[in-house]
Amino acid sequence: MKVLVQRVSEAHVEVDQNIISSIKHGFLLYVCFESEDDIEKIDHAIYRISKLRIFEDLKGKMNDNIIDVKGSILSVSQFTLSWDGSKGHRPSFDLAMPPQQAKIFYKLFNDKLKEQGIEVQAGVFGADMQVHSTNDGPVTFHLSF
Repeated sequence: MKVLVQRVSEAHVEVDQNIISSIKHGFLLYVCFESEDDIEKIDHAIYRISKLRIFEDLKGKMNDNIIDVKGSILSVSQFTLSWDGSKGHRPSFDLAMPPQQAKIFYKLFNDKLKEQGIEVQAGVFGADMQVHSTNDGPVTFHLSF
């Protein structure tokens, strides 16, 4: 499982030129499930993401997490994070979880984030999405589980 975390001041997703979800201050997550992933990895990811201290406190230090700042999450499925470019010039996505299973895991992932008391908006799994965001910082982390 791989998750790209971006701290954003705003983000939204469009499908067919319609905004289908948007957030203000919080995280834009690009989420990728791989064939070997399981529920324990999802639980570990939820714990790490909800506790990730990458927001400034009153002293300007990165000490606050998404819950502390009452931030929101925009979660976008992104199977291309599983790419392997070690051979040739065309990336391979053989490590990606099959779409039917990944769709179930993606919903579970988002539901478990909501259980942490975080407002979660989501993209449309498998859709051609246009993602717009203002990266705050910029602050971006790549997490692997």
